[in-house]
Amino acid sequence: GAPDVGIWLSRCTAGHWTAPVELANGVQSPSSRFACWNPVLFQAPSGPLLLFYKVGPNESEWWGMLMTSTDGGQTWSQSRRLPEGIFGPIQNKPVQLPDGDLLCPSCDRQEGLHIHFERTPDLGQTWQVTRPVRADTGLGDTQPTILFHPENRLQALVRTRQDAIFETWSADGGDTWSSLTPTALPNPNSGIDAVTLRDGRQLLVYNRSTASRSPLNIALSRDGEDWKR
Repeated sequence: GAPDVGIWLSRCTAGHWTAPVELANGVQSPSSRFACWNPVLFQAPSGPLLLFYKVGPNESEWWGMLMTSTDGGQTWSQSRRLPEGIFGPIQNKPVQLPDGDLLCPSCDRQEGLHIHFERTPDLGQTWQVTRPVRADTGLGDTQPTILFHPENRLQALVRTRQDAIFETWSADGGDTWSSLTPTALPNPNSGIDAVTLRDGRQLLVYNRSTASRSPLNIALSRDGEDWKR
């Protein structure tokens, strides 16, 4: 949250990491600068490298920003602000759906924590947003991560303040989502990430604790419900 926090970039070239350089900052004027938050990189299979991030004095007042690169991050476009009410993916990566749309796991921090999903068919030019996923008051749901299942079903695992990871499901490719329900996975309100592997298994990286963010743990599942350490 410090105003001099920017987004920095390093590239691995010939087996070595380059010196980091500041790629974006929150300078508004010669006398005003805000913090940058939560950078998320996504390489579209056919398209530019996308960098989503936030700018603002705090998490309740930030807004979404987007930069693109057509040469793997060597040079970048000018930053542009996303439309009002669109924040882009928050901490966790977007996924590309079979129809080519990008589905971004997001949340609205301006009226408490409530997750929602944002969809763009043209890599950030135009946007649609789902309604907030239903949750108990004070759940503190944030930073969902998206998994693929057969028959166009999607699952999102969700960080909460309830000492556990929660989940929500979509049966229509991300247009609508079920109410949030707890899983058997403990978590101390720390960031999580997950990915669907090529063989269809689900892989989750998280902290298997309700008290500490160490150690980092991995779990695997065939169906997204029964998880093995």
